[in-house]
Amino acid sequence: MQLVLEKRAERSAVIAIASPLIAVALTLVTVGILFAIMGKNPIAALIVYFIEPLTDSYSLQEIAVKATPLVMIGVGLSLCYIANIWNIGAEGQFIVGAVCGSWLAVRTNGTDAGAWVLPAMLLLGALGGALYALIPALCRVRFGASEILTSLMLVYVADLGMDYLVRGPWRDPKGLNFPTTAEFDPVATVPTFIEGGRMHAGSVLALIVVMLATVLLGRMIMGFEIRLVGAAPKAARFSGFNADRLVLFTFAVSGALAGLAGIIEVAGPVGHLQPNISPGYGFTAIIVAFLGRLNPVGILIAGLFLALTFIGGEEAQISMKIPLDLTKVFQGILLFYVLACDSLIIYRIRLIRTVRNPVHAHG
Repeated sequence: MQLVLEKRAERSAVIAIASPLIAVALTLVTVGILFAIMGKNPIAALIVYFIEPLTDSYSLQEIAVKATPLVMIGVGLSLCYIANIWNIGAEGQFIVGAVCGSWLAVRTNGTDAGAWVLPAMLLLGALGGALYALIPALCRVRFGASEILTSLMLVYVADLGMDYLVRGPWRDPKGLNFPTTAEFDPVATVPTFIEGGRMHAGSVLALIVVMLATVLLGRMIMGFEIRLVGAAPKAARFSGFNADRLVLFTFAVSGALAGLAGIIEVAGPVGHLQPNISPGYGFTAIIVAFLGRLNPVGILIAGLFLALTFIGGEEAQISMKIPLDLTKVFQGILLFYVLACDSLIIYRIRLIRTVRNPVHAHG
């Protein structure tokens, strides 16, 4: 007996839409079992994770803050994935964007710089992320190197580079030897909507990114090219589309959005550059992109849901003594089920009986 995957002749549109919901339901059941194994009440733990954060105004603001980078990065990654191009290094592009934008905040700190500082920081962040993303893109186009490996390895280069800066030349001399820059001036910080709250204008930028990506994919020739190259590369070549140019374009846009998210995070909720500015936004955004079916609106919804897991995990750690690392386990299980459900949409599992050839004796 042998199990094989056989490609389906047709895909059910209803199942394709329901697939993320099925993946979420399976994840909740699996995590509930993990809670029970840990000796926790599964129902109570799931309520703390997914219900209680929605009943508190501060937690709702925090969900918006966490969702902002997830949505921006997820939208950029979706453009790559639709074109069958694999950017796995958004975390590094996020960090480089934060570093490039912070350079201006550090240089102008304590001066009488005007309102131009923040827009210039955002521009530098996006530019830095785009240029950093172009490194694996150029390696693929020029040398045929795997963009999966190069983009992933560059994450560690970015992280160590930032660590050097905040522990060395950019460290705040009044920071009691902590690895951090000085607090950014008010003109170098993203404004918040509510006095004393943390929800900031970056959330509006994330919504704008979703709208622009929706128009790009649905109304523009470049969006058609992205879809065609991903779905039918041979047809795209016959149509005259340049695959190498598309690799550079999607990587640059993806990196720019990740870099923009990085500087918004630093100039917004954090307020200065320091190590560990990201709890893994660049990697979690991969889950967001696939959970949202690579659709900008779906990514917005998925980003809010994954942000809820971050906030719920923090509350569960405080109230139920559940390890915060369980949030990463939850996200990993969710990605597994999303990919598994997607695979079963494309393929069906068949059981094939194998017949052995009889061996005839001679003599």
